[in-house]
Amino acid sequence: MARTGSSRRTFIAGAGAAAATGALTAGPAQAAGSASGAGAPARRSVAVLGGGVAGLTAAHELAERGYAVTVYERRALGGKARSMDVPGSARGGRRPLPAEHGFRFIPGIYHNLPDTMRRIPFPGNAHGVWDNLVAPREMMFARSGGREDLRAPIPWPEHSPAALTPEELRRALTGILESLVRLPAHETAYFVNRALVFLTSCDERRDEEWERTPWWEFTRAARMSSEYQRILAIGITRNIVATKAEEASTRTVGTLGEAFVFNLLGRGADGPPDRILNLPTNEAWIDPWEAHLRSLGVEFRIGWTVQEVRCENGRVSGVGVLDPAGERRTVTADHYVSALPVEHARRTWSPALRAADPMLGRCDRLETDWMTGIQFYLTARAPLVHGHLNCIDSPWSLTAIQQAEHWPDRDFPADYGDGAAVDCLSVDISEWDKPGILYGKTAKQCTREEVAREVWAQLKAALNDTGRTALTDGALHSWFLDPGVDGLGTPNPTNQDELLIHPTGTLHNRPSAGTRIPNFFLSGDYVAVDIDLATMEGANASARAAVNSLLDREGSTAARCTVAPLYRAPEVEPAKRHDLWRYRLGLRNVFDLG
Repeated sequence: MARTGSSRRTFIAGAGAAAATGALTAGPAQAAGSASGAGAPARRSVAVLGGGVAGLTAAHELAERGYAVTVYERRALGGKARSMDVPGSARGGRRPLPAEHGFRFIPGIYHNLPDTMRRIPFPGNAHGVWDNLVAPREMMFARSGGREDLRAPIPWPEHSPAALTPEELRRALTGILESLVRLPAHETAYFVNRALVFLTSCDERRDEEWERTPWWEFTRAARMSSEYQRILAIGITRNIVATKAEEASTRTVGTLGEAFVFNLLGRGADGPPDRILNLPTNEAWIDPWEAHLRSLGVEFRIGWTVQEVRCENGRVSGVGVLDPAGERRTVTADHYVSALPVEHARRTWSPALRAADPMLGRCDRLETDWMTGIQFYLTARAPLVHGHLNCIDSPWSLTAIQQAEHWPDRDFPADYGDGAAVDCLSVDISEWDKPGILYGKTAKQCTREEVAREVWAQLKAALNDTGRTALTDGALHSWFLDPGVDGLGTPNPTNQDELLIHPTGTLHNRPSAGTRIPNFFLSGDYVAVDIDLATMEGANASARAAVNSLLDREGSTAARCTVAPLYRAPEVEPAKRHDLWRYRLGLRNVFDLG
């Protein structure tokens, strides 16, 4: 499933108010300006609806091709990827404590997003923002109930091995051996066989048979030991695709698992399999991106809420919006790119728009769920892993990372907060509907304070259970829960930033970037692209596909955006071709033991 996107822009802050004075009812066609030079024709205008990764990517690609682009965003640029400030936390000239919707994760299987990052200038970086990516050296499955944690290095040629004390080495070996002893050999062999079945399955079998099969069923997890279920069925899906094994499509889990295996082998990789930013997200990426887009002529309307995309005579005729002052306006442009998350986008599609393209109606079947971050600020650095940790036994499916060590250009206590906090433990809560260990309530049933206490208790249960106290109550400075979550502890809690999930059949309801409406295009992590997962990479790739569709519609001579697919190992292709023959004959994959 970062840093201050609202550091320099609070949700509906002064930037939005200032923008309001510059954009009147005429919309982006006028607001964006026209080509320079006497008698030069007006540039074609595009209204990009939404300022998350998809919207900013679309704006970037369009601006580079000479379009007049205006981005409309109701809160802050960056969307779920942004970072934000903890209100009232700054003291003594320091910056506010950094917070985020959830920690950033940019693995080496991504190619489109890194390409964009290389094209965003950053002072002192030869490769722009991309040079702000750093690679944690290890990861950990944190076990509860007195089990030693399973700690492992992340193999990569450029990594120096993590320094381990004799005690840490003892614990690491104990964790590995405990897992080997408790995980029956025949179950390990079976899982390897299932991986081989998927690896050699043809695209048709993946898109049909495995898309209809939950990962839990594909791996026969219900018949296996609890160790198999926690590590191989549940743990892997949480780490790789941040989804639930019991309902996730095997196609989705398997495709991403395959990509990560090739990444570990150095095949088709942009970099190491685990990368994060070396600063809070807005400092490292979003703010430089905004500055670069402004230099390309992109205009931003922050605090503008998209309400309805209108359609007349088969074309989008305008977009109804609310400006920061709450006044209703109509935005008009030559083209429109909807870059809102699907749960927000589909509410803006008018009946006439939906009638013009029935594909939009299928998006109503796409599902979202809660996956939200909470940050704990510590007065002492906790002796955890040098990278991500997955509390695979926690009821709320917690994953986390300690951030300060990965921000070498920041002295955390000198730069942030009141000087007492020295680190930020950023935690993602992936399960909001199962009872916790403190109150016996689900996360949605808890108040915000109860959520914080419950998460802290589950972290301690996973990290303090083998004789070492990694987290102490005395070191807890403060906490911050994503403000997009509201109404916790009431009958109707809400979340403004839900995550697209991938239950079986999802693939066939995902729309293409181009629609039947000639001036309307879709971008977002719900749009069908090669990486079948709700990711920043998917958002980026879909925006590129939307721009290409727009260029095709106009018959533009501009270069098309490159949309890099996931890596395909050439050695496996003959086996896939053989499986295609078997699939069309109604036969199982040759390695499938059932």
